[in-house]
Amino acid sequence: MASTKLHMTFRKYHRWLGFFLAGIMAVYAVSGILLIFRPTDFLKFEQTHEYQIEAQLNAQSAVDQLRVKGLRANGESDTQVEFNYGSYDKNTGTAVITKKDYPLILAKMVKLHKATNNSPLFWLNISFGIALLFFVISAFLMFLPKLPIYKNGLKIAGVGALFTVLMLVFGS
Repeated sequence: MASTKLHMTFRKYHRWLGFFLAGIMAVYAVSGILLIFRPTDFLKFEQTHEYQIEAQLNAQSAVDQLRVKGLRANGESDTQVEFNYGSYDKNTGTAVITKKDYPLILAKMVKLHKATNNSPLFWLNISFGIALLFFVISAFLMFLPKLPIYKNGLKIAGVGALFTVLMLVFGS
């Protein structure tokens, strides 16, 4: 059995790391809620961008050069290409694209939540995950195993894990 000193040490680290991670968790919570509504236009605003690319491109070449996610050509004439998000003037090489997107700070929050191993934010996500695992372990080391709160905590954690598994199996 671990000593009382070990349990008090874990309580101290759990407390200080918890205060630090409270800010990170708030950002993750808001960005996670935003991701639920990403197929909708909730909190999104029209943003227009003008691009200068080569002139006299056909529709597919213009789409390839613009590299805008979800951009498709709807029609093409001698002087212009119409896209689902805007148009391209073949004579000048100017493309005007209008899409709905989050304001800058919200877009950055969503990007944080969706970071992959190709992003520098990847390390923040890994560190955050490890810190959350520390919380899981330290939550049980904050109390002596012989106390009723420890045993009740194990039961409640088991119910939480079971609830999550059931939601994953039947909720999606």
